[in-house]
Amino acid sequence: MEEFRSLRVIKLLFSGREPPAASDAPATVSRGPEANQPAGGRTRRRTRDRRLFAPTVPTAAVLNYVTTNAGKVREVREYLDDGAVTQLDFDYAEIQAPTLEPIAVRGAREAYRHASEPVIVDDAGLFVDALDGFPGPYTAYAEEKLGIERVSRLAREAAEGPGRAAFRCVLAYCDGDDFAASPDPVDRGDRAAAAAAENDPDDDADLPVKLFEGAVRGRLVDPRGDEGFGYDPVFEHEGTTFAEMGTAKKNAVSHRGRALEKFAEWYPSR
Repeated sequence: MEEFRSLRVIKLLFSGREPPAASDAPATVSRGPEANQPAGGRTRRRTRDRRLFAPTVPTAAVLNYVTTNAGKVREVREYLDDGAVTQLDFDYAEIQAPTLEPIAVRGAREAYRHASEPVIVDDAGLFVDALDGFPGPYTAYAEEKLGIERVSRLAREAAEGPGRAAFRCVLAYCDGDDFAASPDPVDRGDRAAAAAAENDPDDDADLPVKLFEGAVRGRLVDPRGDEGFGYDPVFEHEGTTFAEMGTAKKNAVSHRGRALEKFAEWYPSR
């Protein structure tokens, strides 16, 4: 995913507001107590296990889904259905980056060090064709500052027609062990994540994280439907918005559902 190239688009969207800068060197945005640390100084990390690879995780280990959304946990249980998935409400530091991969990778590493058990972290975004991929990793920010209806309207105005877009989800898995070679990306071999790691002082940069991506194409429309959350009412896929589909149908075609399907196919062999 390229960085957002059009300054005109950014100015149009925010009308004087300054959006977070997209750069190749991710800046850490503290989501926890570190936010109260004095400016200009580097926060001291707590003492922790510095082994690159933890002991092999037993097959029956608990799988922690790092989220505050219980609906995501129910969704992954539909794919795994082994009773081992649990919700982990952990406030990791969320970096700013022009792509989803390094954000999910960093969160998975930090969550694994916190839990000392297998974890999955996901990061998702809406990528609008006519806006050079904006809002992408800043999707939640755009929703908060602009609202979903304005994002949808601006996308259609910029396209001078259907506001074609895609939802993407990157799911990151970490359990402390290395991974056998496979076609699926491991972050150390992923160019976007590797580039971020080189510019980001991540103490866990060598801790392997496996990535699973899901995407769904559609277009932005006027709001329809009463279910779902976020951009669901304005994102239409094959004639139906996510908010009109119902949970089961949405999960079957959604970006997150497709990423989870890939993960569920791989995970039992871990």
